[in-house]
Amino acid sequence: MLKLPKLAVLTAVVAVSSFSYTAPVKAEDQLAVSICEYIAADDKNRLRSKLKSSRVKIRNIYDAVQCNGNNLLRHAVASNAVNTGEYIVKNLSKSSLSDGADISWAEGNHAGSPLIAVIKDRAGL
Repeated sequence: MLKLPKLAVLTAVVAVSSFSYTAPVKAEDQLAVSICEYIAADDKNRLRSKLKSSRVKIRNIYDAVQCNGNNLLRHAVASNAVNTGEYIVKNLSKSSLSDGADISWAEGNHAGSPLIAVIKDRAGL
């Protein structure tokens, strides 16, 4: 007769724990989310601080991090984040910008962006 209440308690505990369980967020995912949020908010100081505290360079994560399906620079252009966009451009190598893909994307989608001139200047185009 005691087995039934123990079984009911165990079932209740399992049911409650399954509803309250949340998957842990990886540190890399949280870093990427923070970077995307700081770019969208055009908060260069917080972006720099986050990168420095994480010991990460823009050059090393530029190809890996996607914000709303765009790379970091395109996300800055789409968000009209001029300060963070200039910071990203200055920290990328000229060779990563020289193919002109980001420039043609920006001209096609956000023709009035002041970052287009900054990208062209850095790429030498």
